[in-house]
Amino acid sequence: MTGRRRFNCVSRQWELNSGIQTYHEILRTERGKILPDNHPLTIMVNRVLDRLIPMAPIEGASWKVHVIHDDSMVNAFVLPGGKVFVYTGILPICGDEDGLAAVLGHEIAHVVARHPAERMSNSIITLGLVFLISALFDISGQFPSLFLNLIYGLPNSRTQEAEADNIGLMMMAKACFNPEAAVRLWARMQKAEQTAPPQFMSTHPSSYNRMEAIREWLPKAENLSEDSGCHSIRSYLPGFRQASGTSTFGW
Repeated sequence: MTGRRRFNCVSRQWELNSGIQTYHEILRTERGKILPDNHPLTIMVNRVLDRLIPMAPIEGASWKVHVIHDDSMVNAFVLPGGKVFVYTGILPICGDEDGLAAVLGHEIAHVVARHPAERMSNSIITLGLVFLISALFDISGQFPSLFLNLIYGLPNSRTQEAEADNIGLMMMAKACFNPEAAVRLWARMQKAEQTAPPQFMSTHPSSYNRMEAIREWLPKAENLSEDSGCHSIRSYLPGFRQASGTSTFGW
């Protein structure tokens, strides 16, 4: 979808099996904190997801939403296979359904682009290089591991995050969510961040850089939205949301 070339030696089945294993581990870890399917927040997340799924070319996905009641955790993610986890701590940052669509679109995009498999493949390369450098220079594996992470692992992770921002933005636009909400999302995220490491030491681009990149992609996203006939739909959504009380998240 973006034309980026990458190394991947992990099969789809291995990636899926890893996702299933992680899924059950998270269910055990978060037992007692998962909101029921009939909870208003779970229903809302499902409503947003239902509009995004047709835009996500993921074969054989078995979609399932889990909203976890943990206001201290500002996080959401999607596992290979379609299992979705949203922590309540991220909902105030999302602000509304368009903001949530930006988050879920980004997380779904990681699976669409097979970033988990790419990360597994990269870890194989990194581990092999660490052993090789340690053997050749008779040094501890700690230094080459840190060095390779700084010059290879972290930049590649930031590239994946930016790619997921791009793909997710286009998916939410085609699903008739307002793509400008993605800019506002990262503005709120920037305000919410207490301390953030310099970008070169982080797995993610800075919130400011993400906002700027998304602004550059907005014309393309708006064109996709218009081609999907979304402008007429979005014109009456605010009134509908106000009437139904679903414009913002809250307890």
